[in-house]
Amino acid sequence: MRPERTLVELLRERARETPAQIALTFLADGEHETLSWSYGELDRQARAIAVHLRSRLEPADRVVLPYPPGLEFVAAFFGCLYAGMIAVPMPAAHPRRSAERMAAVAADCRPALVLGPQTDIEADGADAWEPPALAADGIAFLQYTSGSTARPKGVKVTHANLLANLAMIQAAEANDASSRGLSWLPAYHDMGLIEGILQPLYAGYPAWLMPPTAFLQRPLRWLEAISRLRISVSGAPDFAYALCARRIADEELARLDLRSWRVAYNGSEPVSARTLAAFARRFAPCGFHEAALRPVYGLAEATLLVSASRAAHASPRALALDAAALAKGRVEIAATGDAAAVSIVSCGPPVQGTEISIRAPDGQVGEIQVSGPAVTRGYWSQGHAPGPLGTGDLGFLHQGELYVTGRLKDLVILRGRKLYPQDIERSVEECHGAIEGAVAFAVQEEHVDRLIVLAEVERGADDDWDGVLHAIADAVFRRHECAIAATVLVRRRTLPRTSSGKLMRFRCREQFLGATLQEIARADQRLQDDRWAA
Repeated sequence: MRPERTLVELLRERARETPAQIALTFLADGEHETLSWSYGELDRQARAIAVHLRSRLEPADRVVLPYPPGLEFVAAFFGCLYAGMIAVPMPAAHPRRSAERMAAVAADCRPALVLGPQTDIEADGADAWEPPALAADGIAFLQYTSGSTARPKGVKVTHANLLANLAMIQAAEANDASSRGLSWLPAYHDMGLIEGILQPLYAGYPAWLMPPTAFLQRPLRWLEAISRLRISVSGAPDFAYALCARRIADEELARLDLRSWRVAYNGSEPVSARTLAAFARRFAPCGFHEAALRPVYGLAEATLLVSASRAAHASPRALALDAAALAKGRVEIAATGDAAAVSIVSCGPPVQGTEISIRAPDGQVGEIQVSGPAVTRGYWSQGHAPGPLGTGDLGFLHQGELYVTGRLKDLVILRGRKLYPQDIERSVEECHGAIEGAVAFAVQEEHVDRLIVLAEVERGADDDWDGVLHAIADAVFRRHECAIAATVLVRRRTLPRTSSGKLMRFRCREQFLGATLQEIARADQRLQDDRWAA
């Protein structure tokens, strides 16, 4: 671990040691370099912003940062820290984006100021900056949770939490000055900020940033940038790897050289063994090594990283579990050749300095608990109880490695059977080529849980929606032995998502119950129907 106690000391040391070294470069369209800042330039920008803030605010005031993708956000973030304020990263205002999240954040942390790209700040003011009185246990920023399972809450991340987790990430990934990073994840998301921006600054290697839309509009841009810039460290949630494996054409593979990519971290949502295998197989001709795939587990309440798969493995590890036993919370290896087996990917052992325990007897699935120096003190509006942090995620430990099975709040319980929604969603997504994404959840009717499935589809002129609905019902009944009470097809990319691209099950549930989905087709099945009453 580096000797600095705060991020301010860290960046100041970088600016003194190597002021001309390029720290960050922005690819505005995902392809061309439009702006680069050295450590010295970033430090000067941060000092100027800090002087501006301190002339108006008090120490520890909250400052909301609704910046669009770009280096200006990074300067504003450090400017808050340089001023002794608490940064609150947020997405930029957008006509099609609901203001509900911003309103919820403002009501929770009561910011003193909203600082945006239009703010006029004199660069010459940097010379008037004086170091703030910062403590290692002082709050650096509030990381608002993604809201995939509940309303967003502001995690209190201290300087000590950050530096501890950055040291853990560096050790897990073996990053050093020779590394080269790339991130298209939103900077207001914990993985985008800590792994994509702060880890390169901590370990002293250059990083390139691109807007999330550059990837989402054309996934090939991500891999092209890795190839062109000889990137060694870059990652994303599981859906991004699946999108690349599915969308990048054969003729485009010849343009890619992915031999430099040694850490392809995959986290922020359940990691699929099928996705990992498909990605490795698809891009092996481009020099991509399967050993580079690094499933990880983390959460904002532990700053970011909790566990990471080992680089020594030739390929990511996975266990094939007996589905019936897993539905009862037991961990049992499936018989060889069991077509109904559930494959669970290892997210590796705990990172250095972190301890993981499971709130259940050995051999059973239980809530994942975490303790260590990167575990935060809770939320702005509330703390958390002393002792290990209960993550709300379910999983088990096997041979010292963590296997995540799902979210406690997301469990679907039908007639006493515990079903993991991601397993149902995967069956839905694989059953028909028109399906782009799916969400499964339960609603209660007459005190009985009913399974609901929403599926995003690409609308075409000659689509057989009845055929798609039938394929979904058949796949779920055949693979999971349960009936779907209602299946709704909606237009592609219309279901609510978090900043990292995860479908928000609780929001989807709200839209279903509120009848606000953009429906294309629908099938309702009553409980008394003989075929589905199994």
